[in-house]
Amino acid sequence: MLKALLFDIDGTLADTERDGHRVAFNAAFRDFGLDWDWDAALYGKLLAVTGGKERMRHYVDRFRPDYIKPVDFDDLVVELHKIKTGHYTRLLAAGGIPLRPGVKRLIDEVRQAGLTLAIATTTTPENVTALLRHSLAPDSPDWFAVIAAGDIVPAKKPAPDIYRWALDRLGLKAAACVAFEDSRNGLLSAQGAGLKTVVTVNDYTRDDDFAGAVAVLSDLGEPDALYRRLDREEAGVVDLARLNDWLQA
Repeated sequence: MLKALLFDIDGTLADTERDGHRVAFNAAFRDFGLDWDWDAALYGKLLAVTGGKERMRHYVDRFRPDYIKPVDFDDLVVELHKIKTGHYTRLLAAGGIPLRPGVKRLIDEVRQAGLTLAIATTTTPENVTALLRHSLAPDSPDWFAVIAAGDIVPAKKPAPDIYRWALDRLGLKAAACVAFEDSRNGLLSAQGAGLKTVVTVNDYTRDDDFAGAVAVLSDLGEPDALYRRLDREEAGVVDLARLNDWLQA
């Protein structure tokens, strides 16, 4: 029987990447007088690398061979990420990043049924709590038994470490849980920890390889706006009954 649902954050609970994190990164770059600018297309390429600090290092190495790294480059990356997080949380506070369809409905059903909720993400804990408080409910971080976020494990997705850490803190076997992801890196991370995974794609991940996912969906669906299943002909809403059917199959 299903006992816990583990959610990724960025792109899964909300479309935070293009109009949230990307905008905040660019604001931080301007604050530091850098001529770096990540447009929507470039950011899609950078999303192949998980973790904001790792993404900045990859950008310089791959796309800016003209940039001369200062001796304190690693410290600069850390400070940039800190300033970027501040910009991002202010965007969230302004209410500009709503939850994806079906997310609140499913979370409410899970709570009413007495099942466990958890988060497994590479974004920072500050970003997680800001999104939950501003887009779900002010006390919603307390709804999650475990929030596995940021640098609590050294290896980011697609490594399975973050999910293994969360499962260990939950005290549950992977077979009693299901993960929700939006990208191939996320799917590989969850699968590496033995978790069956439901994928809800977004504009950046629509063409990823999701082999082995329980289901690949447009979103979680609402009664008046059903999800479209992309790996077979099907439409509906994701609820606990449907999840149990998929997992048993």
